[in-house]
Amino acid sequence: MDLTYPVIVAAAKTWFRLSAMDIHMSGTEHIPTSGGALVAVNHVSYVDYLMGGYPAAQRGRYTRFMAKKEIFDVPVGGPFMRSFGHLEVDREAGAASMRTAVDALRGGEIVGIFPEATISQSFLIKELKSGAVRIAAEADVPLIPIVVWGTQRILAKGRKIDLSRHHRIDIEVGEPMRPTGEDPAAETAELKTRMEQMLERCILAAPESERPAGAWWLPQQYGGSAPTIEEAAAAYKEERRLRAEAKAAKKRR
Repeated sequence: MDLTYPVIVAAAKTWFRLSAMDIHMSGTEHIPTSGGALVAVNHVSYVDYLMGGYPAAQRGRYTRFMAKKEIFDVPVGGPFMRSFGHLEVDREAGAASMRTAVDALRGGEIVGIFPEATISQSFLIKELKSGAVRIAAEADVPLIPIVVWGTQRILAKGRKIDLSRHHRIDIEVGEPMRPTGEDPAAETAELKTRMEQMLERCILAAPESERPAGAWWLPQQYGGSAPTIEEAAAAYKEERRLRAEAKAAKKRR
């Protein structure tokens, strides 16, 4: 029985209302009202779990997101995540994590995955991991792309939270794919193309006043000043190097 999820969904809707959040959502009819489905969500902020699960919530469903093991290892975060039925992903045990997702899907759940694996600091669609199409194929369920836009202005990586009112958020739910798993690379490329097209529609749907020249939350190709995909990748590589050094130093101590 879900005890935590309904409370959080109700709290989120209250937040949306009190903050006069300007949410534009389309394609929710692609979320099935019963049976398993895998939703693949882009990742631009720390609130994408909330927005990525909103379409399913509007259809009376809860999304069980796949999340890295480290979150479940935190004393407070772990029990909280498990109370939602989210799925633990151990990047060093990919097969087991994939099996957990497949079992949940075959059990009729909606499972959420971030196929970029990490937050995109360029705010564009990064290279996707093939896990999404392989999981959907093995579980024999639809793979549904979801793109969220505008969440980075609330809580982006490396920036302070902004809870001001009237944030515009765009959410597009795309048509389902039915991966076969015969060519995961090609099917992943197709998923990426679809998500890129959806993202562009979301970006351009906002009025020009929401896309000021040089805005940090806009990709450079749309007139903003966000890092390019290459610059963001280099920054992430350096971040991982520093994190590994810090972890090694802690072990030595």
